[in-house]
Amino acid sequence: MLKSLLSSFILLPGVVLGQSQTKPDYHIYAIKYADGGHAPISLFASGGPQKDSIDLYFMTWLITGNNGKKILVDAGMTRDLDWTSKLPWFTSPDSPLAEMNIKPDEITDIILTHPHADHINGIRLFPKAHIWIQKEDYGYFVGQAWQKGGQNFGFEKKDVNYLVNLNMEGKVTLVDGDNKQLFPGITAYTGSRHTYNSQYVLVESGSDKVIIASDNIWIYYNLDHLTSSPYMAGTFDTLGYVQSMKRMKTLATDIRYIIPGHDSDIFKRFPLIRPDVVQIR
Repeated sequence: MLKSLLSSFILLPGVVLGQSQTKPDYHIYAIKYADGGHAPISLFASGGPQKDSIDLYFMTWLITGNNGKKILVDAGMTRDLDWTSKLPWFTSPDSPLAEMNIKPDEITDIILTHPHADHINGIRLFPKAHIWIQKEDYGYFVGQAWQKGGQNFGFEKKDVNYLVNLNMEGKVTLVDGDNKQLFPGITAYTGSRHTYNSQYVLVESGSDKVIIASDNIWIYYNLDHLTSSPYMAGTFDTLGYVQSMKRMKTLATDIRYIIPGHDSDIFKRFPLIRPDVVQIR
């Protein structure tokens, strides 16, 4: 009984598990692992222009700290998903890390903003990483999404099975709600409901506060125009999606430090350290 109770942790308010309270110094990187080609802005932003298109990238985000942590925000996807062969360009998410001299087993933690396949499928590449996901998002992903009337678009059953097994092995922490500190200087927030209860990540780096929004902001157009992603295609709550962006503007040091999930323009706004990597902070 005790073993089953300890198979996962539920993060409670004000609790930082196993971490010193001293804030580390973090570096933050956006890493491109696939090119999604062109798509109309209106596909990602309600009311956006249909005649204008955007170049889409698939990305993960790396946080390295002087506390020994190497944290991924989202893990990307692998060639295990058939549709990756249809993308204009794709590489395994661990390949850019290798070129940064980071081995897969050096990734200590993966913060999943949500369990869509292009964000969760790659967790199997990082065998020693501990997984952090919202408790409600986990519950929906492994349960209600597959019931009659559930929304499982973008989910893969193989990812459900893999995550459940990791949870039974004690490698998953279920984050219980909004404004929860995962590590000193790294906090998870909710509200946009891109999936049932998706989360975004605030990282304190020096005097700056950077928000890795992932798909809680699809593209810069959403943020610039405070327009939601289309209902159900991109969020369970269009009003919450907009309110979350407004909140992000109050949390980040500067709007330029709010990083959307799929906008290729990120690679024009921050310095390149490799063709597929930019340093955000």
